[in-house]
Amino acid sequence: MRKPDLSVEIAGITLRNPIMTASGTFGYGEEFAEYVDLEKIGAMITKGLSLKPKAGNPTPRIVETTGGMLNAIGLQNVGIDAFIEKKLPFLRTVATPVIVNFFGNTLEEYAELAERLDKLPEVAALEINISCPNVKHGGIVFGTEPKAAYSVVKAVRDATIKPVIVKLSPNVTDIVEMAWACADAEADALSLINTLTGMAIDLASRRPVLANVTGGLSGPAVKPVALRMVWQVARAVKIPVIGIGGIMTGTDALEFMLAGATAVQVGTANFLNPSAAQRIAEEMEQYLINHGIDDVKELIGALQV
Repeated sequence: MRKPDLSVEIAGITLRNPIMTASGTFGYGEEFAEYVDLEKIGAMITKGLSLKPKAGNPTPRIVETTGGMLNAIGLQNVGIDAFIEKKLPFLRTVATPVIVNFFGNTLEEYAELAERLDKLPEVAALEINISCPNVKHGGIVFGTEPKAAYSVVKAVRDATIKPVIVKLSPNVTDIVEMAWACADAEADALSLINTLTGMAIDLASRRPVLANVTGGLSGPAVKPVALRMVWQVARAVKIPVIGIGGIMTGTDALEFMLAGATAVQVGTANFLNPSAAQRIAEEMEQYLINHGIDDVKELIGALQV
């Protein structure tokens, strides 16, 4: 029996299957190498990078919640110099596209990072985290105001010839408006959703559980919101959409594709089971076999409304 075709294309990059690992849940790839065959997934997305190393927030900074988890890691990372020196050598050995997620606090920082990453042949594409405050303009989060989002995506677009994926925040009034702004700035693809802002309270101490007070909610609890937003955005833009939010099984992943996603990212599931991404890819393949579907691309946007 001929195996179904699971390959998809995002911004000129061919993925062997639609499964990507979400930034911040898969380290820099090497940490998961003994648990996952990295050449059985579609792409790896690194932990978010900044120009300088970042220590992140004080602990506690992760708490389990009903149907998910809250995290307030604070974008802890090694910085671009250590990434190039210590993390890239391993990534060179893996025949799976590497996408680097990155962030800044000013337009200039975003552009400088994009320029430096542009020179690295091992990096297949860039994913911009726009859920960061613009310190030069009163701390407004780039990803919650269309003009600010446009400006940061345009700054990155002008600094690199690599494909640019923009990760959208769900903490907005109208996600379609944000998607349009990023598409107008010549983003090649959109990934959504980033985490929803939430909090947990300890009744006994009458204090927040997280030292940061609030954190980002992820996991199965956010999946219905994520599906709705992916469906809205995929119908509104002409560039590929990557679905994120509570994907724990192959069924979850295929639901996002029906909603219009070309590929998906697996995040919180990696904490529960470090081999989750590979298992989900295998479950997708089995579904296609069981239902006589030759090509996974037949399911993209095939939702009947």
